[in-house]
Amino acid sequence: MAASISLPAVLDLAQAEPLKAALLPMRGQSVIVDASRVERLGGLCLQVLISAQQTWARDGHTLKIDGVSREFADQWNAFGAARTAVQGAMS
Repeated sequence: MAASISLPAVLDLAQAEPLKAALLPMRGQSVIVDASRVERLGGLCLQVLISAQQTWARDGHTLKIDGVSREFADQWNAFGAARTAVQGAMS
């Protein structure tokens, strides 16, 4: 069974460290990240999420971003991040 975390509505500079702190204890197991409430995605939180996905993959686990809001998807894509990294409203 995968662990899960729900992201807040605003993922700005102030949320980068708390996001990292919330994810680190889940390392070593698969994680599902619920991005359905996100209204604003900042660059540093994007980096934290991508770094976490890469770290989990190196560890042999998955960190899946699921149920993304339209705003999250639009901002993720605006940064030029890979679409395959998230599920949901990315089409």
